[in-house]
Amino acid sequence: MPGDGNKVPAGEGCAKMEGMTRSATAATHAIREMRDFLFAHATDYDAARAGFVWPEVDEFNFALEWFDVVAGENPDRPAVQIVDADLSMRSWTYGELSRRSDQVASWLTGLGIRRGDHVIVMLGNTIELWETMLAITKIGAVSIPTSTLLSASDLEYRIAHGRARAVVTVGALADRLAGIDAGILRIGVGDGVPADWVRFDDATGAPTAFEPDAPTPATDTALLYFTSGTTNRPKLVQHTHVSYPIGHLSTMWWLGVQPDDVHLNISSPGWAKHAWSSFYAPFLAEATVFVYTYDRFDANTLMDVMETHHVSTFCAPPTVWRMLIQADLGRLDHPPRELVGAGEPLNPEVIDRVRDAWGGTIRDGFGQTEMTCCVGNSPGQPVKVGSMGRALPGYPVVLLDPATGEVTENEGEIALDLSTPPLGLMAGYYDDPEKTAESRAGGYHHTGDIATRDDEGYLTYIGRADDVFKASDYKISPFELESVLLEHDLVVEAAVVPSPDPTRLAVPKAYVCLRADAGAGDADTARSIFAHANERLSSHLWVRVIEFVPELPKTISGKIRRVELRAREAARVEAGDRAGQHWERDHR
Repeated sequence: MPGDGNKVPAGEGCAKMEGMTRSATAATHAIREMRDFLFAHATDYDAARAGFVWPEVDEFNFALEWFDVVAGENPDRPAVQIVDADLSMRSWTYGELSRRSDQVASWLTGLGIRRGDHVIVMLGNTIELWETMLAITKIGAVSIPTSTLLSASDLEYRIAHGRARAVVTVGALADRLAGIDAGILRIGVGDGVPADWVRFDDATGAPTAFEPDAPTPATDTALLYFTSGTTNRPKLVQHTHVSYPIGHLSTMWWLGVQPDDVHLNISSPGWAKHAWSSFYAPFLAEATVFVYTYDRFDANTLMDVMETHHVSTFCAPPTVWRMLIQADLGRLDHPPRELVGAGEPLNPEVIDRVRDAWGGTIRDGFGQTEMTCCVGNSPGQPVKVGSMGRALPGYPVVLLDPATGEVTENEGEIALDLSTPPLGLMAGYYDDPEKTAESRAGGYHHTGDIATRDDEGYLTYIGRADDVFKASDYKISPFELESVLLEHDLVVEAAVVPSPDPTRLAVPKAYVCLRADAGAGDADTARSIFAHANERLSSHLWVRVIEFVPELPKTISGKIRRVELRAREAARVEAGDRAGQHWERDHR
């Protein structure tokens, strides 16, 4: 079976690498020099910022000129380890994965996949994902990583908009391709593969040697990633063979991952964060990508897995961190050295609880699908709770006044100065020159996110430009209010949006998800939450309306769709609806 880890006898791995080891190129040496510079200044922010420069390369292929080189030097080093829901563990070395991706690349070319072809990769956290991504890179084709949660219509949109030539997915999802153009090559992984599809298992019979048809130009497209689409149709981000593969040196430094670390990232394939922390950053560090696949999330079991398998660096989204603090953090005797949060900012209460239990501070950071990590609290530096940190090495971060577009010091839109463009920034939005030009207006890459900056350069997230609103002429940051609400013992999740008001223009309304044992929410619960928030917020920031909901609308990548909540609340107010689980502070 493909991807059956640890089946090569000891010593045989090294023998099989002979004659297949790729030689380190000038690009490999340039990347390693800067990578090792970051290692040498892992806790020295000022020196890392001052001395780091992006490697300049004309040709580069991450799979051939980095991963295979590492595999040749340390073939027995674990590359990927996967713990399944039954807690069994399988491991694949760099040498095994190098050879297997060569074989898959050879097989795919035999199926007609060529340099520049676009391939949808819709797989879960199974070893076939890493085999396929490396193989596509070796060919010089383009991966379009895609979530297995997509509906048939979402997948159809992505295949058409991404101009996909082939789809690699599990047999169980075959029905989602029923309405797709018959000319799209279908490759099925695992059980249930339809008879008219190509079976991924057949790759085991392909030649084990692979030679690329030509060097890979650095500016060629390597990846196409759809954004999460929190406000409208997802955009298609275009990354080159250097923007993510080399650009994630900044992410590696922020994560604090080192050679031989076991790095666990809680992230689903198909989204850019998975490429950040489960592919490029750990492989750049020559570390081990660790994966725990569970049927149902359980915080205590997760901690047991982390303890058993010596996880040393850990990255998780806010939802996971909030679940962890509801469990017994004390059961973890040897917590990871590095703790990182990503996806959306963490509220201070979570950071404090974890620090009290594990001794380490969760370090937040900021980036987008369009770029690698550009802002972060780096290892060894003072962490200001609530702050995303400072601009990372190689990133010219500025704040722009949203009204004038001028550079400002204290508050504004996070942007990148394109007079010195960072390597980790996208090439643009695929086949959309208008959106690309809009994102680069005025010589800056615009993120659409608002932050404040203190005298030491630390940035604090305010919110998406579309989410920040005014009430009684005061600017309201939903994140600031949500952070306070989440400190209430009964609140699991919260989202704040403007509720139209004839006097104040708008007032803050909170959609609140309660703990499972708290019931559906009643007047007493609402009073408790109002009182809790009032004690911690200035009066002009008080939440005026609360609605209890079983869950919040989210994108399939897990980000809250506040745009949907805003529309829902506007419609409710316009209809004069005062019924249901709405509790108003002025009339409670």
